[in-house]
Amino acid sequence: MRKYVNHHSGRVIGDRIWAIPFIASFIIFITLFFSVISGIFTAPHVGEKLSFDIIPFSKSDDSTGYFVESDLKRSLDTNGGSKSGAPSLAYLISGTKGDSHRMMRTLSAVYHPRNQYILHLDLEAPPRERLELASLVKADLTFREVENVRVMSQSNLVTYKGPTMIACTLQAISILLKESSEWDWFINLSASDYPLMTQDDLLHAFSNISRNINFIEHMQLAGWKLNQRAKPIIIDPGLYLSKKSDLALTTQRRSLPTSFKLFTGSAWVMLTRSFLEYCIWGWDNLPRTMLMYYTNFVSSPEGYFHTIICDKEEYRHTAISHDLHYIAWDSPPKQHPISLSMKDFDKMVKSNAPFARKFAKDDPVLDKIDKELLGRTNRFAPGGWCIGSPEGGADPCSVRGNDSVFKPGPGSERFQVLLHTLLSEDFQKKQCT
Repeated sequence: MRKYVNHHSGRVIGDRIWAIPFIASFIIFITLFFSVISGIFTAPHVGEKLSFDIIPFSKSDDSTGYFVESDLKRSLDTNGGSKSGAPSLAYLISGTKGDSHRMMRTLSAVYHPRNQYILHLDLEAPPRERLELASLVKADLTFREVENVRVMSQSNLVTYKGPTMIACTLQAISILLKESSEWDWFINLSASDYPLMTQDDLLHAFSNISRNINFIEHMQLAGWKLNQRAKPIIIDPGLYLSKKSDLALTTQRRSLPTSFKLFTGSAWVMLTRSFLEYCIWGWDNLPRTMLMYYTNFVSSPEGYFHTIICDKEEYRHTAISHDLHYIAWDSPPKQHPISLSMKDFDKMVKSNAPFARKFAKDDPVLDKIDKELLGRTNRFAPGGWCIGSPEGGADPCSVRGNDSVFKPGPGSERFQVLLHTLLSEDFQKKQCT
């Protein structure tokens, strides 16, 4: 916009035009003030309906003021526990270069029409592989009809030990919250994970427990892990480079936080919708503070959700310290778990866990799991929603029935045994300690 300048004074002439609107505003204010004093504005008659809605603001329990955030928090906190009927799950299945077919196999093994699924193939995979994954999903008749499987179009470069994995997980959660209002729990899996029971087994078992329970293995960060993970200052190259590389460490070290306690545990979780809505909305800013803190933290996926849930009074009593996985480790443990094989099959079953990791690509034990634990002879593990005829080797899941009808098998009985232990009073005493 062109300005005209008085060269004698060196000031912009337009600077003084505020006087007229100021005087007009002042006159209007005086008029309104004396109108109120003289009683021109009178209260509506008793019983007369106001022409606008009044939004009540409730007082927060832990503050001295009145904030809309407290109402939002209470409404989200109470959404889960009072729900009844068949539950629904939301899955994130992630992979990297060469994982597209493994991801599709895991997807088929955990598929159920009630659930929601997001697939993320990270930026290390070539564009051709990401397009192939999207094409496989798009070409599947069941996925196309039910519309509950999505492939993330924005691929992220993910460094396992860095914050890029947390960023990718939060992005997937945000998409799931936006696209569907039905799911109750979120589960993250990788291409090297595989189920040990059917979705009917899981959904039937979860029909009988509170929707406010979070399954997240956790313990307070201490000892050598405290020094090696919390004190270094790291940079995740995945935040600004297009090729994957390891974390970069600086020479400086930082002090431990004093306003919150640090917790750690497994990166594999099953979290409630209400807790994740809190993590996304963050009405008291704790989730955003934690996100900034864990940007410079070694193995942040093993601490971000754990620290939030244990430092937040409303949620710490909902945390059950188990990741619902069977995982085998070397002794002493190395950075990555042992790859499971046929020799581990009996131990997997006896663990009563619904998932296991990690598996090598197309390991023969996966076929054994399909046959003996999932009853999977076609694309999907059969369930109550599969009402087609199996005659002639046909796929019974090609014809869909009521997805709220479950046919639980032995897997559900095994899982109920595990749940009985996890929900016992003795086990819950260990929460966030």
